[in-house]
Amino acid sequence: MSDISLAQNAAPVRARILAGPDQPRIADTIRGLDYPFGRWVPEGGSLFEVAPGIHWFRMPLPFGLDHINLWALDAGDGWAIVDTGVNMPKTRGHWQALLDGPLAAKPVTRVIVTHYHPDHLGLAGWLCRKFGVALEIARTEYLLARTLMLDVRDEPPAEAVDFSVRAGWSDAAIAAMKAKSWGSFSKIIHELPAGFKRLRHGDVLTIGDRQWRVFTGRGHSPEHSCLVSDGVMISGDQVLPRITSNVSVYPTEPYADPLADWLESIEALRAIDAGVLVLPAHNEPFTGLHVRLDQLRADHEDKLAKLLEFCHQPRTAVETFATLFAKPIGEGDYGIATGEAVAHLHWLEERGKLGRLVGEDGVDRFVAA
Repeated sequence: MSDISLAQNAAPVRARILAGPDQPRIADTIRGLDYPFGRWVPEGGSLFEVAPGIHWFRMPLPFGLDHINLWALDAGDGWAIVDTGVNMPKTRGHWQALLDGPLAAKPVTRVIVTHYHPDHLGLAGWLCRKFGVALEIARTEYLLARTLMLDVRDEPPAEAVDFSVRAGWSDAAIAAMKAKSWGSFSKIIHELPAGFKRLRHGDVLTIGDRQWRVFTGRGHSPEHSCLVSDGVMISGDQVLPRITSNVSVYPTEPYADPLADWLESIEALRAIDAGVLVLPAHNEPFTGLHVRLDQLRADHEDKLAKLLEFCHQPRTAVETFATLFAKPIGEGDYGIATGEAVAHLHWLEERGKLGRLVGEDGVDRFVAA
């Protein structure tokens, strides 16, 4: 990743924060991060202008994380939409209300997606077809999404089962996994356009009166696009204020080291001015980018240190759950917890701090070198 300095010409962001209707402008400061709009969020299909030409709205999600922040950028003759929500009737209904209401004066002229996850990409195809516009997304994200949409099976592939066995899943958990179909990704993603317009690190997108620089992050997804313009950063999932973005190993690349990509991205993101107003996909807009990057790095370093100490004797990925996670892991979270545990174990293994023992039972156990 080449170094691109985005600090030049970045005026103090507070001067560009706009007051909302009947909303107090008393910022909340929590763990060193400043929330200019407090915990207030736009509700009921409304738009809120966080900075000139940048409008914030929310869509519901059917997950434990129940919302996603989306962004409508004033493109002059239309709207540029950044991220889209999941493909569900309720979400499409919210979108139609916006298109018939606050966004009705102009058409959607661009659809930009930060990365391939369903809450970001889900309705991109629907919007692109509705308005006859191209999908703008990084190449790896688009190709991975297309691959996952095609991978639909009556039962999990042998490689996925093997991945879970090696992680130390119980016989009951493996049996439950085998009893389910495979390929839920496509259920909440609208059919994608057969082609796309590629976003690359360093690209400059002219949208209305603003120029947005694409800054690529990695680890949470392979080629995550953040957008930076004149004191504002649309961060997607790459930087969240109160949630640590999931960094996982998946059965499709079972020996990957995504945590290395994530930690490298944290350092690369320091090229962005520390005073930007960060517009995250979840939680509320905040300032204090570099403070948050420090916190994210410290969180993973703490987990790695605890994990290394815990592995003074051979441990499976499942056995590390209690060390890595603050709450008990239920059946519904087993997959995502496994991916994150394996990511941390792989980081330590790749740096010679852990060794891997492969048992006759097919389970991988990691022990301090």
